[in-house]
Amino acid sequence: MTEYDYEELGLVAGLEIHQQLDTEAKLFCECPTELREPDQSVRSFTRYLHPTKSELGEIDEAALEESQVEREFEYLAYDTTCLVEEDDEPPHRLDAEATEVALEIAQLLDMNVVDQAHVMRKIVVDGSNTSGFQRTTKVASEGEIETDAGTVGIEDLMLEEESAQRVEETDDGVRYSLDRLGIPLVEIGTKPDIRSPEQARAAAERIGMLLRSTGAVKRGLGTIRQDVNVSIAEGARVEMKGVQSLDDIDDLVRNEVRRQVELLDIAEELQARDASVGDVQDVTSVFEDSEAQSASDHASGQSPRADTDSDVIQGALSSGGAVTAVPLYGFDGLVGREIQPDRRLGTELSDHAKRHGAGGIFHTDELPAYGVTEDEVSALRDAVDAGPEDAVAIVADDEETAAAAIEAAAERAAVAIEDVPEETRGANDDGTSRYLRPLPGAARMYPETDVPPVEPDVTEVETPELLTEKVERYQDEHGLDEGLAEQVAFGRRMPLFEDLVGDGVAVSDSSGGSSDGVDPTLAAGTLESTLTALDRDGMPVENLTETHLRDAITLVDGGDVPNEGLEDLLTALAETPELTAEEAVEEEGLGGVDESEVREAVAEVVERNADQVEAEGMGAFSGLMGEAMGALRGKADGDLVSEVLREEIQQRA
Repeated sequence: MTEYDYEELGLVAGLEIHQQLDTEAKLFCECPTELREPDQSVRSFTRYLHPTKSELGEIDEAALEESQVEREFEYLAYDTTCLVEEDDEPPHRLDAEATEVALEIAQLLDMNVVDQAHVMRKIVVDGSNTSGFQRTTKVASEGEIETDAGTVGIEDLMLEEESAQRVEETDDGVRYSLDRLGIPLVEIGTKPDIRSPEQARAAAERIGMLLRSTGAVKRGLGTIRQDVNVSIAEGARVEMKGVQSLDDIDDLVRNEVRRQVELLDIAEELQARDASVGDVQDVTSVFEDSEAQSASDHASGQSPRADTDSDVIQGALSSGGAVTAVPLYGFDGLVGREIQPDRRLGTELSDHAKRHGAGGIFHTDELPAYGVTEDEVSALRDAVDAGPEDAVAIVADDEETAAAAIEAAAERAAVAIEDVPEETRGANDDGTSRYLRPLPGAARMYPETDVPPVEPDVTEVETPELLTEKVERYQDEHGLDEGLAEQVAFGRRMPLFEDLVGDGVAVSDSSGGSSDGVDPTLAAGTLESTLTALDRDGMPVENLTETHLRDAITLVDGGDVPNEGLEDLLTALAETPELTAEEAVEEEGLGGVDESEVREAVAEVVERNADQVEAEGMGAFSGLMGEAMGALRGKADGDLVSEVLREEIQQRA
């Protein structure tokens, strides 16, 4: 990957971190925040969404472009969703638990909390909200975090509702699931203080650690997303959305810098060539049968017959479609120029065509190929009056889509002559990005009149302990080694660990009793090591609930189940999650045995192996220990079995 002098290029970057909160209820209703499977839906309905004017009387450019593609949105509803998600009932008041967590985050970021939080509507017409807008409220502003490369300011902290979950594309549009819609979400926006890809990743890691320190954020794929804003001095601000992994952030920034550098070089070259974009034309005839046959087909009402080996073009024309083209004068060799790994200027044109429903474009820098012959390329150039120094882009689709898509590609080509466009892009898994839509503006916001403002009270909000501080405390107070302490503190089950060991709360079991806490090493080892081992062995550990884990560990800590029986107990619960821990103990016969039964079983083992004991003495211990534990089927504590076995051997040796 090419390395640049980012200071010389004037790199400026900022982050927007979107993190789901792990609250009992959604932000504007009392529905649970659990995700469901699409086949569990109990009903569905459809909507068509269109942009509306903001309070300034303007329509947002991004929303307007989104609405130009007519799509039907289908929504799956569940027995855990309600009319609020369906936009058939007004939203309820802002959830108090979510507000409190947001205030904790504000304190961790050293931010100034607003005196009064007003809910706003943010226009979104991509179908991810049934209402056509997302509700959001500003909670705090003006904070900061520290990185090794310097301070990064925090612009604002927003509390908003999560969007609906995209399930799949349909023939008419998109299918969404309402289970995710309305889950509380915080959005943290940094100031444009980031000056390198490495600092971008470090800032995201720091913010992520602070968020997890609350113990009140959801964990797992899709629960946190990072948007990255990047620009260079001669380029433009570009927002890249949907970064799922922290590992991708620095590569994404590097590749965006490269893209802008390459686009600037291309613009300079195009200007030197006095390049221009010609008029869009219909070039269907280039790929049809003879003109006489084509005229006959039109006269008889038949679709033109394609005379081409290109499957894409054949498919379009056989369905009554068309091939449209735009001449790109002076673009030869530049449309195919790579601007990111495996992405070219032609890919940028294709992205814009796809936004209007086309599958993409072909261009002469990559032809002949895809079934398009050299003769067809020559005929295409002649049809649009393109010379050897020019390029041609084409779209094959139904007539309406082909016309709209080639116009979009032509508009993007015209911009390529001038500069780098400001836009919103989607992050790809390989660290590159693709065009999504124009940058949104202020015209997408207007007040939410159905939700009253709230006055945040920070006097009762405690600042959470940082995860790094927890690592030190777990070592000092609970005797964990540094590695295990770090695993627990940064792990997703940290709140359960603290609950189990009694850090500031009484530990309750399923029977309603309480204690001062279980053995910390037992709790930590189970939550981090035992579960990991079971998962590697193919056990469905995702079926284990917090109640399963809490009760199983408590039974072992209380001596009702020996340590050696813990894995068997967890396996039984994972395979049959409808059981309680107590029921699994009984069903699997995992209850402990008393000392007299241990002594009887060990004595029988020693008696069976009397000759070995007499010959080897304590040298027989290891082999007999395994046999004794097997005889007791894991129901006895290993330390007790070891002690009794030593006594028996010493008596007979």
